[in-house]
Amino acid sequence: MNYSEFLISRFENRNGSFSWRVDGRLNGVRIRRNFKTKEEACAEKAALETKAAQIESGRPNEIATFLTIDQVRDAEMAFRRLEGAGHSFMFCADFTLANYRTPERQRQLTEAVQEYLAAKERERDQRAITACQVIYISRELRCLLKAFPGCTVSELSAQRLTPYCERNKPSLKTVNNRRGILSTFFKFAFQRDWIATNPIEKVPSFRLARRRSSAATLTVAQARELMAFVETHEGGALVPFFALCLFAGIRPCVRAGEISKLQPEHVRLDEGVILIPPEVSKVHEKRVIAIQPNLAAWLRAYPLANAPIVPKNLQHSRARVAKRFALSADVMRHTFISMFIAKYRSLGEAALQAGNSEAVIRKHYLDVKSGAEAAEFFNILPTRAAQAGVPSAPAAATAPRASVDVQRAA
Repeated sequence: MNYSEFLISRFENRNGSFSWRVDGRLNGVRIRRNFKTKEEACAEKAALETKAAQIESGRPNEIATFLTIDQVRDAEMAFRRLEGAGHSFMFCADFTLANYRTPERQRQLTEAVQEYLAAKERERDQRAITACQVIYISRELRCLLKAFPGCTVSELSAQRLTPYCERNKPSLKTVNNRRGILSTFFKFAFQRDWIATNPIEKVPSFRLARRRSSAATLTVAQARELMAFVETHEGGALVPFFALCLFAGIRPCVRAGEISKLQPEHVRLDEGVILIPPEVSKVHEKRVIAIQPNLAAWLRAYPLANAPIVPKNLQHSRARVAKRFALSADVMRHTFISMFIAKYRSLGEAALQAGNSEAVIRKHYLDVKSGAEAAEFFNILPTRAAQAGVPSAPAAATAPRASVDVQRAA
C-alpha cells in the first residue's frame, strides 16, 4: 500500500483565520493542502483517494490533456459505444469528417415543398414535364406535409420515410412511385444544402415482376350503348369528345390531357387524319392518327363548328356519364388501341398512332379483342349516319397509313 488514509482537520492560520486541511501520503509523498471550506477539502480528499485507487489497480495516475471535463466524459462515452465494433476512435472521427456535412441552414418542410413545387411549375411552363405530373407530385407532397407537420427537411430520416411510403398497405408499384417522387424532392433539397445526405437512398425499392396484363376495355355493346346515350344527352354536345376519345384514342383527361388542348383545326376530316402537335401530345412528340370511317361519320354528323370538342362544364358532364357507365380514366383509349390491334394486327402502326412504345402495346393491348369485335366496334355509327352520307359497312382491314402522311398533314 503506497498511501495513507487522508484526513480532514480544522487548522488555524497564523493570521488567526481558520482553514480545512487535507493531510496524508500518496505514493510515498506527503500531501498537505489547505482549503477555505470543508466542502472543498472533502472534494480534494475524494480526488486523492481516486488517484490512490488508480495507482493500486495499475492504471495511470494522471494524464495531461487540453480537454474539458465535459469533453473527457464525451470521449469516454464514445469509447464505450465503439467497444467491440472493430473501429478505432480516430477511424470514426476521420470517417465523419470526410462524409458528414452539417446543413448550412435548417429549412422548414412547408417552405421546402413550396419552393420545390414552384420549380416544378416552371418546368411545366417550359414543357419539361406535364401538368398531370405536377398535380401528382403536389398531391403526394401534401400527404408528406400532413404526415410530418412542423418538421424540418433534415429531420426526415430513412427510418421515418420507409413506413410513410408503405402506409395503408399499398402495392409494390405504389411504394416505388411514392419513393420516386420523394427521391427527386430530396435531391432538390440536397443541392440546396438543406440536408447533408439523401435519406431516400436507404429507403428500400422493390423489383416488380414483369408480366403481360390486359388493359381494361369496353365491350362492343357497352361502347354502342355509351355513344347512343351521349348522342341524345344534352343535345349531342358531348359527342365530339366521346367520339374522339373512343374511336381515335385521344388521351381523355379533361383537365390536362390531349383532348383538352386539341383544336378543331387539328382534326382534318378532308385529309382523313388528326394531327397531334407537340404542344398537345402528352410526350411532346408529333403524331398523326388516321380517322376511321365510323369516326368520320360521327364528326360529319356532329361538326366541330357546331359542337366544340370541349364544351362548357365538360368536367361535370363527363363525370355524370362516367358514373352512369362506370368509365375509368383511360378505358376509352384502351378500347380504341385494343380494337385497332385486333383489326390491323400491326404493333408498329398502333404504337405510332397511339403515342406509345411497341413494348407497351404488346404488353397491354395485344390479343385483348378479336377481329370480329373490332369489326363491330368500328361499325358503330350515329343515328344521323344517313345525313352524314357514310355507308354502314366497315372499311377493309388494312393498316391506315397516317404515319407516313405526317409531312403532308403538317
